[in-house]
Amino acid sequence: MRIFEERLTLRELIRRRIHQEVAEYNAAAPVPRRLLVQPTPTERALNGDPGAERPHRRIDPQRQVALAEEAFRRNGFVVLVGDRQVEELDDEVDLRRDTEVTFLKLVPLVGG
Repeated sequence: MRIFEERLTLRELIRRRIHQEVAEYNAAAPVPRRLLVQPTPTERALNGDPGAERPHRRIDPQRQVALAEEAFRRNGFVVLVGDRQVEELDDEVDLRRDTEVTFLKLVPLVGG
């Protein structure tokens, strides 16, 4: 992701990443599914053709930004900028050419 500013809030960094990912997703053409087992003509008539292209549902970037901000507040993911964890959406981060930003999704452990 290209960023030309040297300082941004974490909120703006997340917003830009999501807008880029949503734009890439919305621009992509749907891919036809290739199935190992082909349905019979009767199954196709009853259920439709499972290998056919499905309508490509467009994603709303504003909704995705809101969901990401809420997930961040609930500790659904953390963001590391360089070797520092950013803890608040409105914290400013320094971004240089060699700065590495890492988004880590947190998942609960299962079991005992």
